[in-house]
Amino acid sequence: MFEIVFLGTSASAPSIRRGLSSQAVLAGEYRFLIDCGEGTQRQLLRSGIGFKRMNHILLTHSHLDHILGLGGLVSTFARWENLETLDIYGSRNTLERVHSLLFGVVLGYERLPVEIKLLELDPGTFFTAKDFTVTAFPVVHRNSGSLGYVFQENTRRPFLVEKAAALNIPAGPERGQLVAGQAVTLADGRTIQPDMVLGDPIPGARMVYIGDIGRLDNVREVVAGADTLVIEATFLDADADTAARFGHITAGQAARLALETGVRSLILTHVSRRYREIEIINEACSIFPEAVVARDLDHFVIRRGQPCIKLSREDSRARNPEPHLEVEEPDA
Repeated sequence: MFEIVFLGTSASAPSIRRGLSSQAVLAGEYRFLIDCGEGTQRQLLRSGIGFKRMNHILLTHSHLDHILGLGGLVSTFARWENLETLDIYGSRNTLERVHSLLFGVVLGYERLPVEIKLLELDPGTFFTAKDFTVTAFPVVHRNSGSLGYVFQENTRRPFLVEKAAALNIPAGPERGQLVAGQAVTLADGRTIQPDMVLGDPIPGARMVYIGDIGRLDNVREVVAGADTLVIEATFLDADADTAARFGHITAGQAARLALETGVRSLILTHVSRRYREIEIINEACSIFPEAVVARDLDHFVIRRGQPCIKLSREDSRARNPEPHLEVEEPDA
């Protein structure tokens, strides 16, 4: 299971109700920030997530509406000392700009109790946890060195209790070893192989995140079969020529991609102030009825084989109670 909280959903510039691009992905004990537009750190506090364990930042590309909030966020981390390390991932193009922003402007005079690592990504899996992986893949958006990200739960094989009982396998560590794929030898001398008590493999939940994008043909294979696709919807089909000129796509194009690749749920973000939200919803849902347009502080739960679930604001806050600040706010 993954959770995604939208901190900023506007395209290019903020609106009254929407901030600039940023999303928090919650995966077990891990937290990832995808992009960090201006105002992200305040949105983290408003969402209830706060800064704790927010030490992995994944950047889609180098445009300022996706990275400018790093200055304030990293400055806060440097002052409050509530993280030991901060890993910032992105393409070479993106990290060069981030380096200029952080070390050329923001942190020139700061004491740095937090170690900042700028980690250049090539396409492929770059983060492996016990239950999931995160993989980067190339995205075309105005030669910006853009990346998309796949959050993939591990495939698992269910433990078949009935078969274990029929084989007189006692409850306890032996069953745990079998679940882990290890053969066990019972007290009566019999050796039990995992295949004897495990069911067929079940793929885990899969979420694909794509920020700004101007070309879809080369991401179809990555997107195919995703439980949830998160992608931009900066323009409507009526302005498709303009969208192409600026390296973006339309809500209709995003919906057609989801429909044609067997995506289960579609969440649209990075929406332009030139349109009303209902126009975006109507265009996308006329093609892909399961499409939704994210709003700031929307919180979705993503499970394998199910449509994504949007939590109420109360449920979201219950999962992320108001963060307790571990240190006093420093003087300016």
